[in-house]
Amino acid sequence: MVTIGVMSVGKCLLSIDWDYFICSKAKGYSSMENSKNILDVWYKRYFMLKKQGKNLEDLYGLSQEVKGFWEKIRQKFIIEPRVKVYISDSHALSYNVARDTGCTSVYLFDAHADLGYGGLRSLNFELNCANWLGKLLKDGIIEKANIVYSPYTLERFQDFKEINDAFNVEYIAWESIPAGVEVAAVHICRSGAWTPPWYDAKFLKFVRDSGLSNLEFVDFAPRKWDTRNVSLSQQIYYMLA
Repeated sequence: MVTIGVMSVGKCLLSIDWDYFICSKAKGYSSMENSKNILDVWYKRYFMLKKQGKNLEDLYGLSQEVKGFWEKIRQKFIIEPRVKVYISDSHALSYNVARDTGCTSVYLFDAHADLGYGGLRSLNFELNCANWLGKLLKDGIIEKANIVYSPYTLERFQDFKEINDAFNVEYIAWESIPAGVEVAAVHICRSGAWTPPWYDAKFLKFVRDSGLSNLEFVDFAPRKWDTRNVSLSQQIYYMLA
């Protein structure tokens, strides 16, 4: 388990999932977090569709909102230069960051609520990318979760009725975020099982565009996406992924 250095108490964790910006027309893909789904399965999908005369990359798009995102964030949130920014692949790290920085609330920008899929019982499972926010509430680490859904989300807040009724969860739009929210820590998550590897360079640019310099990468590595130089043996390997 990752332990984060202690910072200010009584502020919020600003947690941003890169899939907030991803528009996808792909259907039925597994989204379990593991090493194969982060890269190998993306190659498998690419070559499977190529045999059908289709291009996997055509099924995904990156929102133009990514360009002005940090400017909008600064209109709502106070982020001091010393604030630590964590970059990881798994969103589960947000649990550790919120716990270890004494946050009392979370502002989540995401295509998924991460409250736990399966009601309150899902909060008894081990910590993972799908229940970290619900577990923060259940464990009494934070008092409130504020969720800003991606325009491309397929979820509905009604899907989490049992958890919504048990805890202080609010689904909000940009306009509803009050100005002057103090940030104790920032977590930017790539969620590689959901976000295409060919956008990794733009993801890293997004991190740089934050203008924040106190960065720490945790269990994160850029992915190599080069479909032109994949040997036949590599293709066979990916197809078996």
